[in-house]
Amino acid sequence: MNQLPQLPELPERDLPPGRHRLLKEHLMTEIRQESSIVPVRRRFLRTALIAGAVAAVTAVAVTLTVPSEPAERAATKEAVKLLEDIALAAEHTQVPADIRDDQFVYIKSKGGWTSQTNDGPAKLDPIYQREVWLSIDGREGMMHAPYQRSYNEPLEAQTPGIPSNTNYRHLQTLPTDPDKMFKWLNSVSEGSNSKDEANFVLVGDLARESLMPPAQAAALYRAAAKISGVFVIDDAVDAAGRHGVAVARIDDGERTELIFDKTTKEFLGEREVAVEDRANGFKKGEVTGRFAILERTVVDKKGERP
Repeated sequence: MNQLPQLPELPERDLPPGRHRLLKEHLMTEIRQESSIVPVRRRFLRTALIAGAVAAVTAVAVTLTVPSEPAERAATKEAVKLLEDIALAAEHTQVPADIRDDQFVYIKSKGGWTSQTNDGPAKLDPIYQREVWLSIDGREGMMHAPYQRSYNEPLEAQTPGIPSNTNYRHLQTLPTDPDKMFKWLNSVSEGSNSKDEANFVLVGDLARESLMPPAQAAALYRAAAKISGVFVIDDAVDAAGRHGVAVARIDDGERTELIFDKTTKEFLGEREVAVEDRANGFKKGEVTGRFAILERTVVDKKGERP
């Protein structure tokens, strides 16, 4: 039996709160099936997602001058305005009023990020589809991602009492006041080059693979407006080819874009773009990751599809 190569330790900034559970499951699948492939970034594994079907709001006109380096400055006025529109839409998101602990959040998504084989250059993975079922109370879950040779793979339960848990019941306990939400972000975000970067990464985590209650989602986006260095991209494309408007931030030579529908302000997905030539082989302007949410809803059973 061939011995698997030791997986290099991932940087702490690639392991934000709320993502460790699916990250562990996914990495173990990759180690078992493709022992020579080492993931460089796996933002596709994040475990939080804003609820879909938001109310329509008026799209805002924005202009963009993209900075080439991280900027430790307040979020731009355009970003603050856009995040307020996103928050208003999130407040009017309709979620079932009688969600039970024994139900599951079903999420279908697609995306592809960066991986690296041994010491070779990093490459952009193909876009692939996956599905997850996450229990409302965090007790269990399941992932189905045939491209990764993961077929209805069980996910670990979330440990009760962890501040960064992303199950629906825990998210209901988060603050609904933007200032208190910002303090919460500061208290639980970790593992990045700066607190601003860690906070923005955590906002992205909480805008993905889970169901977030409307009041907490609105507070989250208003809190995001307090993060330094956030600006607007007026045309960004997700992994499904959908064009939207994005709030973005630059760190470590890469721009992370959280993409929203221009009209409804519903979260669509994410894109990452190199803003300088990278040591891993990517050139300035090249996409290094893309992601899209295709469907999400509440179902009664694990494995059930809408």
